[in-house]
Amino acid sequence: MKSEENSVSWGTSLVPFIPGLQLSQRYYRQAVGPLLECQFPNLGYTAGLFGYGSDVLGYDTPLSRDHMWGPRLVLLLSESDFSTTCTQLDDMLRRNLPVEMMGYPTGFGAPDREGVRHLQFCLPGEVDHLIQISTVERFVIEELGWEVSHPISLADWLTFAEQKLLAVTGGELFHDDLGFAEVRARLAYYPRDAWLYLLASQWTRVAQEEAFIGRAAEVGDDLGPRVITARMVETLMRLAFLQRRLYAPYSKWFGLAFQRLPGILPLAENLRAALAANCWQEREDFLCAACLLLAEEHNRLELTEPIEARIQNFYNRPYRVIFASRFAEALQAQILDPVLNQLPLYGSPNQMTTSPDLLENPQAWKKMKPLYE
Repeated sequence: MKSEENSVSWGTSLVPFIPGLQLSQRYYRQAVGPLLECQFPNLGYTAGLFGYGSDVLGYDTPLSRDHMWGPRLVLLLSESDFSTTCTQLDDMLRRNLPVEMMGYPTGFGAPDREGVRHLQFCLPGEVDHLIQISTVERFVIEELGWEVSHPISLADWLTFAEQKLLAVTGGELFHDDLGFAEVRARLAYYPRDAWLYLLASQWTRVAQEEAFIGRAAEVGDDLGPRVITARMVETLMRLAFLQRRLYAPYSKWFGLAFQRLPGILPLAENLRAALAANCWQEREDFLCAACLLLAEEHNRLELTEPIEARIQNFYNRPYRVIFASRFAEALQAQILDPVLNQLPLYGSPNQMTTSPDLLENPQAWKKMKPLYE
């Protein structure tokens, strides 16, 4: 064992960085796949890198190597093979995996109190790997609380957390005997009625605060309008994800993913300017410009009859708004489901909170389903 290398902080290691998705694909092609073919030639399985991690989304950097990063993958078996083969398979991998892949250990230290593991060189034949062995059914239930043999209800869709949908649909499959690609395709994006409902809910978020920046500033409050501006920026960013039919990641990667959206530069420039402005009138100007861009995108989607993209005073007050509720009402009117068509525009958990305690907990989402039924 290279004990001196086990004390290295891998986040600052001089080993050349390779994106984790590429590293794990090479790990599968050169080591794991050939071992499975040789030792378990009749085993049907799915292998890939998906689930948790910045590497799954392609956002990892050298610093990511400091925990839960390295040569790793998810290995899914059928339920019958899992019950009869999981232990033997795990043991075979420990005994036969190479101890190193492209300069990185294939072993990991024991989990700490929070379940976090770190790269660690192991002795040959004693590789404590980070290959998650599960089944399609178990993996999806753990991530989404949904059984793949069941249909997906609108209440399911509206309570799934987007970061967990990304965990199931993101990353890459390296091998797929079990049809996991079909499950991922089913979850690729919201069905039309759910999408319309979420879009309407997001426009409602805009409507609820679009006139507040100036009003708060006029009573001598400087901090409050800045907070509202920042919240409005996030609201408009999330609307941009919805318009492009792309799931948004959780807060750490939200801004990076936003800046990678197609055609996003004009909107991003206005949002940055709104955050940087030092008077409420300038913040309002930039947010109005951003709202106009999103209104134009709404019309390009042709989900409703065209809605005039105009900015005007908020009734008889000197605050300029787009009257975002016009878009929300038009979108909800297009929903065919009779419940969603009349339901208050609560939105999804992602539109209500950023709390990881809720958004990472499928059992908590289930308690919200009655809101949508």
